[in-house]
This record gives sequence, structure tokens and C-alpha cells, in this order.
Amino acid sequence: MPVFEIFILAAVQGITEFLPVSSSGHLRVASDILGMSENTLVMDVAVHVGTLFAVILYFWRDLVMMVTGLGSAARGRKHEGARLSGFLVVATAPVVIGGFFGQSLIENSLRTVEIVGWTTIGFGMLLFLADRSGMRIRRLEHMNFPNAVIIGLAQVLALIPGTSRSGITITAARFLGYDRIDAARFSMLLSIPAITGAGLLIGSQLLKNENALLTSDFLIAAALSFVTALAAIALFFRWLRFSGFGPFVIYRIAIGGLLLAWTYGAF
Repeated sequence: MPVFEIFILAAVQGITEFLPVSSSGHLRVASDILGMSENTLVMDVAVHVGTLFAVILYFWRDLVMMVTGLGSAARGRKHEGARLSGFLVVATAPVVIGGFFGQSLIENSLRTVEIVGWTTIGFGMLLFLADRSGMRIRRLEHMNFPNAVIIGLAQVLALIPGTSRSGITITAARFLGYDRIDAARFSMLLSIPAITGAGLLIGSQLLKNENALLTSDFLIAAALSFVTALAAIALFFRWLRFSGFGPFVIYRIAIGGLLLAWTYGAF
């Protein structure tokens, strides 16, 4: 694959994976525009590996807390880290089930530019409503299992290209009253099992096809997606300290409108 295409795909994945703008939708459109077809599975694994290491590095303190908490729970002691780990498991289960039973429908019917356009606009507007109506009184320590289930069920919608996994989980958390920072934090932590699962699924397909993984293209894509994802996460949280999701909503509506105009032959 040409280096230019690798850079485009890795940068798009790294920047959009954790922002509420849909990485799958951007990758779908970028692939169509660039006309890429070869080695897409290899690139998918590479950019997932890069973004996974980025979110793990950024949230290493939370991950250490969860591991420590599980160790305490194993000894019969209560620990906040163990509770958070349980919430992530509960919130991840629905998307695993949904992905297992809905993969054929998603792959064969939902990966179109038209659907990406409509979901980009629709779920962007939903994020705007959630951000404006959210009570902003709950923090992550107020998380409970019913709320984790609701956020997990919302994450299932992210299987539809253009929805945005981070966007829909943040939307659900904001509707439940969690403040912007902690809604984004839980969404990011929830991305770790989601990205890991997606990477393993794609990787298993590669192994069946006997494709090599550790190529120079793979390493370049993984490294670039790691750097861009880490920068995107840091800048996103800095932005949320002072403002809301308005610019992301405007971006989604603009991009979705352009995609629909393109789909329906307006230009």
C-alpha cells in the first residue's frame, strides 16, 4: 500500500477513534475516496493496535487501579477499581452479543455512504440534545450497574457506521446526568475492550487468510495511529474542561450533509 494512503488511514483512525465523530464512518469514506481495496484488513489491525496502546497509556492510572481493585476483590475486600471493572464488563456485554448476531447485516447492508451520512447527522443532533439536557451532577464514582447497562446498550448502535462509539456512549452518559469529563472518561475506558475485541476479530480473519502482520506498512500505520490518537485524547479532554460538544455536532452535521449531497448527486 502506498505510504500516502497509510498515513491518511492511520491519521484518520487515530484522530477520530476517540472523538464523537465516528472513526468507522471516516474510514469508510476515506477508503472510497482513495479507492483502497488491498491489505485493508492488515491496516485495520494496525490502526486498532496503535489506538489501543494510546488509550492504555493515557489511562494507565485507571487501569492500575482496576487491576489492584480486582486483586483486593479476590481477597474479599471492596475496592473502587473492582467496581469500575465490573461496570466495564457489564457495559461491554451488549455490543459483544450485538456484534455476534448482527455482523452479517452490518457488513452486507449498513456500510454505505448514504447510511453514514444520515447517522452522522442524526446521532450528532442527539449528542447536542444530551449535552444541553444533561444534569451534570453525576461523577464516575456515582456509576451503577443499571447506568452501565444503559450505556452498554447504547454502544450497540455504534455497530452502525457513522454512529460513533464514543459519541453514542457519551450521549447516553450525558442523558443520565454524568458531567462531560466523566462521561468521556467512561467512554474512553469502555473503548479498551471494544478496540481489543475488534482487533482480535480482524486479526483472526487475517490468520485464516494466512496474511503476514508485522510488515513495515503495519508498523508505520500502528505508530502513526498511536501518536495521533494520544494527541487527540489529550486535546479532547483539555477542550472539555472549558467547553462542550457543540463544535463536534456542527462538524457532524456539515460532513453528513456533504455525504448526502454526494450520495444523491448534488455535486
